[in-house]
Amino acid sequence: MKAAVYYETGGPEVLKYEEVPDPVCHRKGVIVRVEAVSIEGGDTLNRFRGRMAANPHIVGYQAAGEIVEVGEEVTNLKVGQKVVTSGNHGSHAELRAVPARSAWVIPDGMDIQKAAAIPVPFGTAHDCLFEFGRMQKGDVVLVQAGASGVGVAAIQLAKQGGASLVLATASSDERLEMLKPLGLDHGINYKEKDVATEVRRLTDNKGANVVVDSVGGSTLQGSINSLAYRGRVSMVGAAGREPMKVDVGAMMGGNQSLSGVFLGAEIATDRVYNNIQRLIEQVARGELQVVIDRTFPLSEAAEAHRYIESRQAVGRVLLIP
Repeated sequence: MKAAVYYETGGPEVLKYEEVPDPVCHRKGVIVRVEAVSIEGGDTLNRFRGRMAANPHIVGYQAAGEIVEVGEEVTNLKVGQKVVTSGNHGSHAELRAVPARSAWVIPDGMDIQKAAAIPVPFGTAHDCLFEFGRMQKGDVVLVQAGASGVGVAAIQLAKQGGASLVLATASSDERLEMLKPLGLDHGINYKEKDVATEVRRLTDNKGANVVVDSVGGSTLQGSINSLAYRGRVSMVGAAGREPMKVDVGAMMGGNQSLSGVFLGAEIATDRVYNNIQRLIEQVARGELQVVIDRTFPLSEAAEAHRYIESRQAVGRVLLIP
């Protein structure tokens, strides 16, 4: 099969398009012929400085396609079904092997490209808001990096969950404008305005009850400074690639909390697995929207990663084998 691989971590230029051996089907897993790869934020971070499971290494969490082989112990899936899959690596390829527990059935007639972009970003956003952020109807929600995959999902889920005000940050007014149809009430251009100051202004100095922060680094301090009394920050990922140096001392006076969120730690549990299936079905019914910014051929994976890192995209960038 063909795959986008690398022999050492680094910039997008380390990605090469090569012929590699086909994956082997585990007795508790499936082989999927990939039709769409959703490039996740963690994919670019792993390519930049992550652990390599093999050499050459095939990066990538998430991809959707058709099952072409089923392990002998798998009873809930069958050849010919369309599924979206998640795993620690292996998405940037024509074929991928995953445990059956890491595959979600795509409803008949659903756009497979949209399905490819759901499990990790939507599952993460839901956990950040509700499981760890404990969001309640009427809360004010701030979404850092609103144009990211997690950001696009969090804006919609917050509005769907009854948030009284949904705020989000992005690097330009144009990107923020594109988020308004998803439920964004007010956008904050972080290149022009101080985020915490704007949050205070927009909330009559009360602050945000829940903050979803997938950036980390210096952005995380702004998230903390934006909190209301008893406010909660859900920190997920480190898209900013900066050291996590923050002052949490002021959080005590406001009885505020900071939670680290990693969907992968619980993705195989019934709670998360079933929640992701529900989110897929919500998208299929049109209750939630997947935003696809651009698609690239798998052979142009390096260019796709480069485009993502330019911070121009709104929503997900896909690779098509």
